Amino acid sequence: MFWIYLAAIILLPLYAQFKVKRTYKKYSKVRSTSGMTGAEVARLILDQNGLQDVKVVESQGYLSDHYNPLTKIVALSTHNYREASVAGTAIAAHEVGHAIQDKEAYAFLRFRHRLAPVANITSNASWVFIMIGLIFSSMNSMLGIGIALLAVGVLFQVVTLPVEFNASSRAMNEIVSLGIIRNEEEGHAKKVLSAAAMTYVAATAVAVLELVRLILIFTNRD
Repeated sequence: MFWIYLAAIILLPLYAQFKVKRTYKKYSKVRSTSGMTGAEVARLILDQNGLQDVKVVESQGYLSDHYNPLTKIVALSTHNYREASVAGTAIAAHEVGHAIQDKEAYAFLRFRHRLAPVANITSNASWVFIMIGLIFSSMNSMLGIGIALLAVGVLFQVVTLPVEFNASSRAMNEIVSLGIIRNEEEGHAKKVLSAAAMTYVAATAVAVLELVRLILIFTNRD
């Protein structure tokens, strides 16, 4: 059973990263028929949704695309910002999907934003308690505290899933309804978004597995 668990926590993230990189590499070379760069796609969707106050900027780094709700900025990595590709179109639309969620006060997004600072603290602190509890079996209460703190971080990852899936759904609706992608491009864009979503699914699965393992250790000691 341990080896299955070990294989899962190692292989799942590796496969997800391999999948997203391979898919992105493939469709970043496929020029979109609209001829629009990722920056132009993002700007068009933002303007169509009354989000003229949201800026679109270029971001350094590989696949560093993100939306910052505090600064109201959609940041796109260089290739996606400057080039006209199916992958860039899908990713730009996805990040704008988060901006639309922010405008509409999407419940899961709001909850995740409120939970983020707490999760950052508890996730880091949890392992101090967990390690003490694992090393000293007489201090099982420390392990329990660590598990409770870690659970907050796991909850954050679980809540991230509907946020990401919803942003992708919004992205597809926008680029299809606005005629930014056509025909077989729709299937290609979905593959890019699905591959990206898999990284979140893998990370959440690993986090849940680790939490369950620690809970079993804790309960078996009682």
